[in-house]
Amino acid sequence: MKFFLISDNVDTITGMRLAGIEGVLAHTAEETEKVLLEAMEDRDIAVILMTEKLISLIEDKVNELKLSRPSPIISEIPDRHATVDVTASISRYVQDAIGIRL
Repeated sequence: MKFFLISDNVDTITGMRLAGIEGVLAHTAEETEKVLLEAMEDRDIAVILMTEKLISLIEDKVNELKLSRPSPIISEIPDRHATVDVTASISRYVQDAIGIRL
C-alpha cells in the first residue's frame, strides 16, 4: 500500500518525492477530479494526499467520495501557501458526515 499526492505546486511534489511519495500536478477542477478518480481505482494506493487548494476546487466531490468509499483515504495537506485552516476543513467534514458540529 502506498501514498499518492495530487498537488497544484511543483515544490510540494518535489518534497514528497524526496520522501518516496509519487504524485501528479493538477491546476483545474477537471484535471483534479480526473486524477482523483483514477487514483481511487488504483488498488495499490492506500492514502491520497491533496493540497488544500485542490480540495477546495472539488470539495463536494471529495466529500462524496470520503462518505461513500472506505478506501483509499483522502487527506488534505497544507501547501507552502497555506491559507485554509485545516482544522475547519476537518470540522466541516465531520459535520457533514455525522451531523455534529465541533
